[in-house]
Amino acid sequence: MTTTDYENLPAVAGDAPGPPGTVVMKFGGSSVADTDRIKAVARRVVAAREGGNRVVAVLSAMGDTTDELVRLARAISTTPAPRELDMLISVGERVSCALAAMAIHDLGHEAISLTGSQAGIVTDTVHGRAKIVDVRARRIHEALDQDRIVLVAGFQGVSTAYDVTTLGRGGSNLTAVALAAALGADACEMYTDVEGVFTADPRIVPNARKLHAVSYEEMLEMAASGAKVLQLRSVEFARSHGVKLQVRSSFSEAAGTWIREEDERMLEKAIISGVTHTLEETVYRVEGVALARLFDALSDAGVSVDTILQTSAEIVFSGPTSEAADTSAALDRLGVAWSAREDLGKVSLVGAGMKSHPGVAGKTFATLAELGIAPEIVNTSPIKIACFVDRDCVEDAVRALHAAFELDQEEAARAHE
Repeated sequence: MTTTDYENLPAVAGDAPGPPGTVVMKFGGSSVADTDRIKAVARRVVAAREGGNRVVAVLSAMGDTTDELVRLARAISTTPAPRELDMLISVGERVSCALAAMAIHDLGHEAISLTGSQAGIVTDTVHGRAKIVDVRARRIHEALDQDRIVLVAGFQGVSTAYDVTTLGRGGSNLTAVALAAALGADACEMYTDVEGVFTADPRIVPNARKLHAVSYEEMLEMAASGAKVLQLRSVEFARSHGVKLQVRSSFSEAAGTWIREEDERMLEKAIISGVTHTLEETVYRVEGVALARLFDALSDAGVSVDTILQTSAEIVFSGPTSEAADTSAALDRLGVAWSAREDLGKVSLVGAGMKSHPGVAGKTFATLAELGIAPEIVNTSPIKIACFVDRDCVEDAVRALHAAFELDQEEAARAHE
């Protein structure tokens, strides 16, 4: 079972369709890593405007700017105040937007850069992992009506207590999807350093296929299982508001991958959409505590939880390795017996087609058995089979499962338009 604390989704103003040709374009940190790339982004945004679209672009901070700002904060204080940390790390996206606006002006178009608060992104009062509670896009509408290109700083908003807040890692994706919903945009284009969603990580499986389309449910499972193309919360927001997403490369004109409602034509092409993996998940075993007390404590500590299994008195769960310190502290406060394993990786097979095709589980475990791999833990949903295996076996497992389900074949791409 995958458990994720999603947004309390607001009834965004403008949930009805907006004017034809409204598009939201989001550019990640690698897309704006230096001034040359920012100029390239400006040209792409201007091309969209000259194509007749009303354009809103959401930008991340340049390259590793956010990490550098966090390091700077920790050089000053080992425990920086969360409010002040948000004030600091929200600066990076503003820099990107202001520079891009300057480049757009030089290309002969009107543009305006807005902070998250100026764009109307209202959040709760939690610093570092804020949730969007409202989108007040009046200022964006006004700028679009004046034929301006609007540049919005991603990853940030303003809390109901009027403080700057940040949305957590990958938060610019969430900003873009929320604005697309609020503006009734035709689509939300996510520009990154990859050309789309693939049937596996091409660095491990060179013959992996780029998918033409993936359902929201499949993308949610893939994101939760290690695919880093899109932030989990942004996909859930898109599904709830019917926002069509397209993952594309900033560095080519190649068509990307659509994330949309499930289409029967997708399932006719391939049962399985892809094989994902992660090495960044820790498995915990806990004894001597009730389920409610355990997960209340983890929630209070702000810890994300993925897999949850219970066998007699033992509770097994997994969570991000990046949150191991907070998880350990929460378990110690409970005074329970617990252990952790960081020597495992998770390999997941995801596909909406497995709901109606028997035999997927059998082929999965037979394929792993041929490699001498015995999963330590198995977790399933109607469209996912996830196996925790020895970390050293993860890449072999990914390649074998990709081959076993013939995901290198042309049909796996799901080209149906």
